[in-house]
Parts: sequence; C-alpha cells; structure tokens
Amino acid sequence: MKKLHWGLMVLVAVSLGLGGSTTAQAYGTYHQKSSALSVGRMRHVNNSRVHYVKAPKNYQHAKNTHGINTIKRSRGTAITFKTKYLLPLPGYHNQAWGNPQGLTTNGRYLYVLYCPTAWHNRGRIVRYDMKKLNKLGLTPQQLQTAYTSNAKAQLASHAAVKVGKPFETGHGQSLAYNWKNHHLYMWCDKEKSAATPVNQYGYIKQIKANTLTPRYQIRFRLKHKRFAVPGGHVLTFDKQGRAYFWSRPTTHQAYIYQGSISKHHVKFRLTRQILKHGPGTHVQSMGYNPHTNRVYLVADDSIASVPVSKLSGKGHLTKNNVRWTKFSSKREFEGLTFTKGGHAYLLTNHNPEILRGNRVSW
Repeated sequence: MKKLHWGLMVLVAVSLGLGGSTTAQAYGTYHQKSSALSVGRMRHVNNSRVHYVKAPKNYQHAKNTHGINTIKRSRGTAITFKTKYLLPLPGYHNQAWGNPQGLTTNGRYLYVLYCPTAWHNRGRIVRYDMKKLNKLGLTPQQLQTAYTSNAKAQLASHAAVKVGKPFETGHGQSLAYNWKNHHLYMWCDKEKSAATPVNQYGYIKQIKANTLTPRYQIRFRLKHKRFAVPGGHVLTFDKQGRAYFWSRPTTHQAYIYQGSISKHHVKFRLTRQILKHGPGTHVQSMGYNPHTNRVYLVADDSIASVPVSKLSGKGHLTKNNVRWTKFSSKREFEGLTFTKGGHAYLLTNHNPEILRGNRVSW
C-alpha cells in the first residue's frame, strides 16, 4: 500500500445485525490530519424574500396514499410537484423501506437511501432505473406494490430495482452525485440522539455505484481556530465538482459551505455570506441544478436557492439573487435532486414517494 504522509489508512470491518441477519463489510478509513475548514470575514445578506417556515408538529401523510399527489407553490417562485413514483412499501423480502432520507440522480438512475428508525445510524441504498420503469409504463400504485403482488407488472418491475446491502450511514440525508468525477458520496453523520453527534469528526464516504456500498471513507475535522462544526447533514456537487452543504447555526440564519473532496482529502470553506433568513426549521436536503447553476437549500415546505457564481471569493450575493418557494403540504421533505436537463425530483416521507417538478428553471 502506498504510504500517505498526511494520513493513515486503516481497515474497518462493520458487522450489522439487521432483521436477524449479519452483514459484514470492510472498507478503508483515511485519517486526515490537516484541518478541513477555513473561515474568513463574514457579511450578512438580508435575503428578505425568504421567509422562515416552521416545521409542523406532526407531519401530514400523503392525501392519496395509493395514487397521485400534488405539492403546489403557495408563495414565492412558481413550481408544482406531482407524484412520479410511489416507492415500494414494504421493500424486497419485506424490508423496511418506510423511512427514506436521501435522494440523488445520475442520468437514468434515482438512488434512494433508506434509514429505518430501528436500525439507528444504519441503512441501505436502493437504485431505481427510470428508463426501465418508464418503459414498463407502471402506475405509481403498481410500483408501490412491487413486492407485495405477484401480478405481471409488479414482477417485471423487479428488474428495474437494485437493492444494496446495509452499511453504517448516520442520519442519511446527504447522498450526492459528483457531476465531475461521476462518483457517489455521502456524510456518515452518526448521532447519539437527534442533532447530537457521536463525536466531533466528520466522515465522508465514497459509494461504489455497482454495489451501492462504501468504497472508503475519510475522517477529518471541520475546525478553524475557535470555530468548529462536527460535520454536515446534507451534500451536493456542482458541474465543476465543488461540494456544498448548508447549516442553521441560529434559529433563522443559514450558512453555506463550499469545498472539494479529492481521493483522500477534504477541504471546505465557510462562504463569506450569512443568509439572515434561512428557509425553515430542519436542514433536510441540498440540491444542485446544472440547468440554472444554482444550489437549493431545502427545509420542510420551504426551498431557497442561490446562484453558485455568487458564492466564490468574498461572495457577491444580493437579496435579489435569492429565490424562495413556500409550500403548504405539511409533508416532510427528505431530498431534492436534478437531472442534467434541470428536471427536479422531490423525495417526501409518509408515505414515501418521489414527485417531479413541472419547471426546469425556478
């Protein structure tokens, strides 16, 4: 093995007892010694077009649990989401696919990361082949019952679904596709309890697309002098391969981080602009639209976006650069991803489904 002067590679074997079975997986962990964070002088952007949306005390279930649902804009930039896929529930071999946390896309594929609550910090990735599903012409309900019906259409749909083995995922909201190097990545943000990290290290895994399991992970610290964060909960990449995540350091503000993830090294910088108005209570997802070259900050029933071009250097964001859309679904928004052409796919929970946006520019 090549000697790495900046870090150490160790072999990690993870044994997961899930559903009465034990799955052993091994992958490398690279220990990054240098700090992965830089912070400069900050300025506030009064992005007054964005209005903080408080998450509901109790999320609503889909109105049509076996049919088409629509989530419409109630305020802000126009966009309407309509059910494209009702996700299988239960999943293959009666697996618990009821708590999807992450979504990303790569051409014909949609990748969904499931983290059943009882598994705590563990989950699996399931890949849906949109080309095959669309060719089959399945109704949303037929896909939803893919593993509970022996009908011809449901049995045929199995060929369009690839099921990955379980592994340590953390909360699981951060599955992302790097548009430049064509790899999948995710944070492993392990928590003792809600919003309480196990430790102060950040862990980023590269995922093998053929097996849907980790190739390796990098351990690092996001620390600059007295400023430190344990890691991100969401992740996205732009066309240049730059990585992004956002956080909510106070009730209403939002920070955006920009960085790079190379083979065994991570570096992020806190972009020098604090958004005075974050979209909402929970940091649920982050997406990148290659058609608009914008990154999207996703909270429940609330999505804000900013142009990537205004985040470089000292930053040049103005309130007019920031777009925002409010919805009134009271659904839990779990993931947002975009195709190369700019089509948006929104992952929601209760009952799990993927909805497609009706506009490529919003």
